[in-house]
Amino acid sequence: MHKAVGITGRNSLFFRRGAIIPCLSVRVVDPSKIFFPRFPMLPIVESKRPSLPANHILNWDKAAIQTWLQERGYPAFRAKQIWKWIFEGRADSFEDMTDLPKKLRQELSESLLLWTSTVVDHLESEDGTEKLLLQMADGGRIECVLLREEHRRSICVSSQVGCGMGCVFCASGMDGVDRNLTRGEILEQMLRLQRLLPAEERLSHIVMMGMGEPLANLQNVLAALDVARHPEGLGISPRRITISTVGLPAAIDRLAEYEVPFHLAVSLHAPTDELRNRIVPTNSKVGIGAILQAADRYFERTGRRLTFEYVLLAKINDSPECADDLVKLLAHRGAMLNVIPYNPVPGLPYETPSPERIHHFRRALLEGGINVMFRQRKGDEIQAACGQLRRIRQTAPEA
Repeated sequence: MHKAVGITGRNSLFFRRGAIIPCLSVRVVDPSKIFFPRFPMLPIVESKRPSLPANHILNWDKAAIQTWLQERGYPAFRAKQIWKWIFEGRADSFEDMTDLPKKLRQELSESLLLWTSTVVDHLESEDGTEKLLLQMADGGRIECVLLREEHRRSICVSSQVGCGMGCVFCASGMDGVDRNLTRGEILEQMLRLQRLLPAEERLSHIVMMGMGEPLANLQNVLAALDVARHPEGLGISPRRITISTVGLPAAIDRLAEYEVPFHLAVSLHAPTDELRNRIVPTNSKVGIGAILQAADRYFERTGRRLTFEYVLLAKINDSPECADDLVKLLAHRGAMLNVIPYNPVPGLPYETPSPERIHHFRRALLEGGINVMFRQRKGDEIQAACGQLRRIRQTAPEA
C-alpha cells in the first residue's frame, strides 16, 4: 500500500506553479540564511535553471512555521502538529493532517509546498532494493535508494545535482555538477524513501553516498541531518549516519568541529597519488597524505572509527602491489576498509575484477592485518549504482 503513495505519473508535475503565493516574511525567504548560521557557506555552483521555490516547508524550522501560523492567527502549537505529521505521520499532503482545522489545511495547501520533486521512475530489485529517480522543481534530476538487509532499512541520499569530483568510473560525474541541493530537497529524499516502507517499519541508517560530494554542500547536508537525527524528526542516531567524501581536508576539519559523531567514510580508491590522480582527478590538488591527516584529526576529535571506501576496478587498482600499498597506508590506523567490486556503467570502459583477482586482493589485505569488508553488490538490475539510472533516462529515447 505504501509503495504507491506519493508516486506520480511520468509526465505529471508534482509542484503546482499556480499554487505558489508569496507569503514569507523577509527573514525566511532565503533558507540558506536561516539554517546553520555557525558554518560559512561553502562555494555553490551557480544554476542556470529557474530559481527554486521559496515556500518549501522542508526548508523551514519549527520557529519559521510558528511565525507563519501566528501571522495568520493560528496558535503556535499547530507547528508541532504539522512537524509530527511530516516526519512521523508520513503525510502525503497537508490535507492528510486531519487534526488540523480544515481552513488551515486549505491555507497550507494554497501557500506552501510539502513536495517539490516529481518521481520520474521507481525501480525495485529482487533483493529488496528500491531506487527513485526524482526530477526537481528546476528540472534537475537526482537519485536516492532504499536498501533492505535483514533488520536494517538504510537509505542512500544525494547531496548535489550531478557531481564535480570527476571520479572517472562514476556515472554521477559524467555531466559535471549543476548545483547543491537545499536542506529541504535532501530531507524530501529521506521522506520519499521512508514512505516506501510499511507502517510498522522505520528507517534505521542514512548514508550520504548518493549523487554529489556531501562535503561540498556541508551546510545544507548538516542542516538536513540535524532534522534526521532529532527525536522529533526521523530520530536516527548520528552513529547510524554516514557521510561519505572523496576527501576535502578543510571540510573534514569543519565537520570535526561540529562535534556530532557522524560516521566518516573516505572514498580512497587508490593507495598512491600517482594512481589516484588518474582515478580521482581532484586528488592532484590535495594528495592522499593531506586527506589521511584530516581523517586522523576527525578520528581524534570524535572517537569514531574511520572507514575507507575502495571501488575495485579490473586491472587498474586490484593488483597485489595495490593491496600491499594499502596495507602500508592503513594497517596502523585501525580503520575499516570497505571494498566494493565495480558496478559497470554503460558508456564507461571499466570492468568488475574476476573472482580470482578479488580473492587474491582480499587475501593480501587480510594477511596484512587490514580490517576489511567486501561489500555485497545490491540492485544491479535496477542500476542502483550512483547516477546510473539518471544517465540511462537522459540518453534513452522517450517512449
